[in-house]
Amino acid sequence: MQRYFIDEKYEPKTTYKISGEPYHHITHVMRMKEGAQFYLVFSDQVVIQVEIIGIYSHEVHVKEIAKENQEKELSLAITVACGYPKGDKFEWIVQKATELGAAEFIGFPAKTSVVKWDEKKLAKKQQRLAKIAREAAEQSQRSVLPKVHLLSKQEDFLTLFSHYDYVLVAYEESAKQGETAELVHLLQTVQNNSRVLAIFGPEGGFLPEETTAFLQKQAVLCGLGPRILRAETAPLYLLSAVSYHLELLNK
Repeated sequence: MQRYFIDEKYEPKTTYKISGEPYHHITHVMRMKEGAQFYLVFSDQVVIQVEIIGIYSHEVHVKEIAKENQEKELSLAITVACGYPKGDKFEWIVQKATELGAAEFIGFPAKTSVVKWDEKKLAKKQQRLAKIAREAAEQSQRSVLPKVHLLSKQEDFLTLFSHYDYVLVAYEESAKQGETAELVHLLQTVQNNSRVLAIFGPEGGFLPEETTAFLQKQAVLCGLGPRILRAETAPLYLLSAVSYHLELLNK
C-alpha cells in the first residue's frame, strides 16, 4: 500500500487535507480515486491508514481508517556522515541507507574529497538528496523521514559532535590492524534511543590530521571487518550489522 509523509503532527480529525507533492503523486502518478486507501505518516512518527473521501483541484481529502502499530524503526537514531564521495555515490548511499534505517545524513568536505560544490550546488544537491530519501522512506515503509544536511566546511561538521551520544569513525587503518571490538562493544552497551554519529570517508579515506581532530572530539575509531570496503559500501555494512544485532539477534 502506498505511503506518504506530511510535515505536520498527528491530531485526531474527521478529515485530513493533502496537498503539494503527495497530492500530485496521488492524483497524477497513482491516479487514485475516491475509496482508495494508503498510509499517511506524520512528523511525530504516527502512521495511519486513510481512505480518500474527496479529490479537488489542489487537495485530496481523506479519513482515518486505522493506526499502524508495527514498529519499523531502529532503536538507535543513526546519522550517516560522509566525506563527499565522487559522482552520484552519495545519492546511492542516501537511498540504500534510508532503506536500512538511517535517521539522518550529513555530507561534508573531507581533505581527500574530489568533489567541490559551491553553495548554489550544495542547495540543489540537498534538494535532490532529500527527494531520494523521501522516496526510499516511502518504499521501505518507514515511519521516520531522514533529513539531509550538506556542509561546505569540515569545521562546521566538527561542531556537531556534541549533539550525539556516540561518535564512530569507520577507519581503514583500524580495519587493516584487525580492530573488531569497538562496534561490537557499542552494540552490546548502547541504550535504546541513543543518538549515534557514524562517520565514513571518501574514496581517499581520512588523513591522520582528520582522525586526530575526530579523536579530540571524543570519537572512536573502528574497523568494519577484515576487508577494506568502498566508500559507498561501508555505511551499508554498519547499518546492516546494527539491524542484525538489534532487530534479529536479540528477538
